[in-house]
Amino acid sequence: MPVFLAPIYRGPKSRFQIDSCAPLAAAVSSGKIQFQALSKGHYPGVLMASNHLPGIASIGFWNGTGAQDWGLEAHRNEGVEICFLETGLMAFSVEAKHFELHSGHFTITRPWQLHKLGAPNIGPGKLHWLILDVGVRRPNQDWCWPRWVTLTAADKVELTRKLRHNENPVWKSSPEIATAFRGLSEGVLHWKKPHIESRMITLLNQLLLGILTALTEQQKHQHPELTSRRRTVELFLRDLAANGSNHSQPWTLEKMAAHCGMGITAFSKYCRELVNTGPVKFLNRSRLERAAEQLRQQKNVSITEIALASGFNSSQYFATSFARRYGTSPRNFRQTAR
Repeated sequence: MPVFLAPIYRGPKSRFQIDSCAPLAAAVSSGKIQFQALSKGHYPGVLMASNHLPGIASIGFWNGTGAQDWGLEAHRNEGVEICFLETGLMAFSVEAKHFELHSGHFTITRPWQLHKLGAPNIGPGKLHWLILDVGVRRPNQDWCWPRWVTLTAADKVELTRKLRHNENPVWKSSPEIATAFRGLSEGVLHWKKPHIESRMITLLNQLLLGILTALTEQQKHQHPELTSRRRTVELFLRDLAANGSNHSQPWTLEKMAAHCGMGITAFSKYCRELVNTGPVKFLNRSRLERAAEQLRQQKNVSITEIALASGFNSSQYFATSFARRYGTSPRNFRQTAR
């Protein structure tokens, strides 16, 4: 079944689509990989209390030592995800860009970036990860680091700027980053022992400092425009057009604007700048294009079903809108489409 992917997350307190990790859970249950993790409940792993390691949604590692027949589907996370491939090779993609991770690479993805591991299957290797919620769901929101982050105020500002202004997902690791992740994995394994949380907080700060150092050395350019409100609308419209499951949502102009965290006037202005039309017209056009595709490909599905799945409230309104757009009825379109 396709997974509904919300275009842009509404906010830290709203419900949003995250990775279900079903393939990972199946691989663990069948003994294909060694797996250890701590979780706040959204992901597989030992459940942590909400007051332990605030901001950490998931932290852990997996170790696969043979050919694997599974991979993680394209997904988003509710926090910044940092992964470190200690050993092995692994296919990795973010949006439409594809990468091959080698041992020693680390990756950074933001909550709005659609990404996956495997092509379609992952390779053998040991992968560490950390998902840290800094209170953002959209590019233009301000980051709020957990209180246990002990970097100086200036270093936190610099790290935030480097993470916000560059969406390159793959970087070369350093001994400091590798050591921190290995230590964190030991902490996951021995979570119930005394003083482990303090040890992990120390390691987490070492990791963040190591990432800041690596980005300072490797990051050649920064792009402040990536954090603009216009960028948020651009991502929303892109997902709205690309993901057919989004079309059936009961969108209104007010809901689309609120979903992007801005007023109607500003949202409509950015929408017209980006796609040369108003938000509602863009939505209807995307719905009709999706419906036309379904009429071509799914000959056995009724026109009414396609209309409702595309977000139209009635087959009559769908037929009228379709004829206005394509110059013929849905039935004739289906009969003449190659």
